[in-house]
Amino acid sequence: MVVAALTDEVAALEEVLSGLSESDVVKSTRCVPWDVAALSVHTVGSLNQVLVALDGGAADPDAALVSAAGYYSPRVRFSPEVDRARVDSALERAERRSDAAEPGRVLGGLRARLWPRLARVPEDRTMVTRHGDPMLVTEYLVTRVVESLLHGLDLADALGREPWASDRALGLVGEVLFGGADAEALERVLPGARGANALGAVRVVTGRAPVRVGRAVLEGAGVRVLALG
Repeated sequence: MVVAALTDEVAALEEVLSGLSESDVVKSTRCVPWDVAALSVHTVGSLNQVLVALDGGAADPDAALVSAAGYYSPRVRFSPEVDRARVDSALERAERRSDAAEPGRVLGGLRARLWPRLARVPEDRTMVTRHGDPMLVTEYLVTRVVESLLHGLDLADALGREPWASDRALGLVGEVLFGGADAEALERVLPGARGANALGAVRVVTGRAPVRVGRAVLEGAGVRVLALG
């Protein structure tokens, strides 16, 4: 299910990135100071981290495993130093691109290497992320769905296009955000979050739409408000 959701997002993203023009890639995004080129590079790079982590071997069997939601806690990954390095590296790689469509080609090559490997990875395989989180591969892949879907929204908005988020990916992201919420309380604060307004609710909770309710109210309903950098 997780790989299927990720496949949906990556296929759509690859098609979009492969068709970008030079006038597209210089458009601003909400992820300041990244333009479309830099955000594209970052989004492709976040998927490449799966290969990096798989190459790094399994986690310590005695380590407490981190969930997909737990991955997005503030800690070291969102320190000023780490954020600066994340921002600068994407800007530098975007500046070195040969043309506007390069991130799309890179993503296609990455998909061709990663998917056959995922088919051979057992569901109980563990790994360690670049931030030191011991995780099940499946849980880490959930975070890649989150990254792909949310930055897909950022790219779609910057390009003036309709979002391409798939139902499977949206359902998975919704489970991360709303899976622990009380159904009645969630419906009061975010009507339709588990139904017709799922995409709108994801936008609100992740800072991609005007906030109509405060964080305390969301968390009081059991919504997980992720630290997203």
